[in-house]
Amino acid sequence: MGKKTLGAALLTAAMLTVAGCSGGGSPNTDETAAAPVKPDDASGDITVLTNRTDLIQDGTMKKYAAEFNRTYPEVKVKFEGLTDYEGEVKIRMNTKDYGDVLLIPSVIAQGDYPKFFAPLGDTSSMKDTYRFTDKTDVDGKTYGIATFGTANGFVYNKALWKKAGITQWPTTTRQFLDDLKAVKEKTGSTPYYTNFKDGWPLSTPWTNSAGSVSCDSQAWNQLAETDKPWAKGSDLNTLDTLLYDIVHEKLSEKDPATTNWESSKTLLAKGKVGSMMLGSWAITQMQDAAEKAGENPDDIGFMPTPAQKSGTFCSTLASDYQQAVNIHSDHKSAARAWIDWFTERSGYAAKEGAVSVLKAEGMPDTLKDYIDNDVKLVERSASKTAEVNDIDNAAEIGLEKPDYRQKLVDIARGSVDGSLDDYFDDLNKRWSEAKQTVGS
Repeated sequence: MGKKTLGAALLTAAMLTVAGCSGGGSPNTDETAAAPVKPDDASGDITVLTNRTDLIQDGTMKKYAAEFNRTYPEVKVKFEGLTDYEGEVKIRMNTKDYGDVLLIPSVIAQGDYPKFFAPLGDTSSMKDTYRFTDKTDVDGKTYGIATFGTANGFVYNKALWKKAGITQWPTTTRQFLDDLKAVKEKTGSTPYYTNFKDGWPLSTPWTNSAGSVSCDSQAWNQLAETDKPWAKGSDLNTLDTLLYDIVHEKLSEKDPATTNWESSKTLLAKGKVGSMMLGSWAITQMQDAAEKAGENPDDIGFMPTPAQKSGTFCSTLASDYQQAVNIHSDHKSAARAWIDWFTERSGYAAKEGAVSVLKAEGMPDTLKDYIDNDVKLVERSASKTAEVNDIDNAAEIGLEKPDYRQKLVDIARGSVDGSLDDYFDDLNKRWSEAKQTVGS
């Protein structure tokens, strides 16, 4: 899955640009992108923007379109794959030309969705069918349907950990660090890989794990209420301390500036790397890498965050990208037909080993270890995302961007001055001040 980020300065500039964008005109914000009653009601050419350039290159998306056309023969689907998806789309959103169907960029504040996207329906009626509707709810209307859900944890090489003498999941962060040390000392492999250079593996997976430590579905929403998200004992404090300790104790790659996401899959598959914090969507990609490398895909495992609540492991279940309809699209019904078909009938989530957004469907085979070991899946509520985003943006921290954790890694490895406690104090101070400003 290709995900790249821009530098901090360009990112800030882009955010300001998008925030001031009117979406290229004044469309009817009340016009719902309703599903067609009959297949023949949907027609026209639509462009679908995607970050999955790999699925375009290998012909998978073309096959999906051919299957879609069996039901909707009057709709022609064109795909546009963007390697730097976030960077390119937020620039295009200063115009009307950002496809008919797109994945909502993280830079767009939830409260601004009506400026850019057509409503898909009333949240009250959609929430019984779909997971994660609160993530795109604005004033009772839903503006996006998730591609899939993802559980959070650590992808790891089971054969390598067994070689190091580890057969049980660690139940505490200290035990996890000791296990990484065993991997390093007994196998010579790199225990943990940060994927520092690509950036996004330091943002989304770690932030999405907030709630796994406390086993609290409201952990994300509570960020809108607290003055100190990094207070001792909090989810973010526990998670970021773990990342700091991994790097500080030299249990990660020697030079973070040279990491490579695509290469990391093969490194983990071959047992040259022991583990990475990722969403469960990554399991099938690691298994594919193992097959290509002549390794056993069954060696790819997935373990929960090393923390327990009342003796139980928990893992947050969070939404991946949300599919939306461009408010300027001339073919909203066709665009909605694609979203519904892709969500309900394409089999995409199952193929990716991810959690279906449809509540009626069960957990995928990739989470068998979680189910067999009674890991509690906690669906993360995102009903206060707009408030959290407002504070986060005002504080200039970037919970869902890589910069602040890249600095954390730099502090941990001694490439910049500072201490972990001082860094947490600064983050708490900035958050508290921003919260007061936003709330005033």
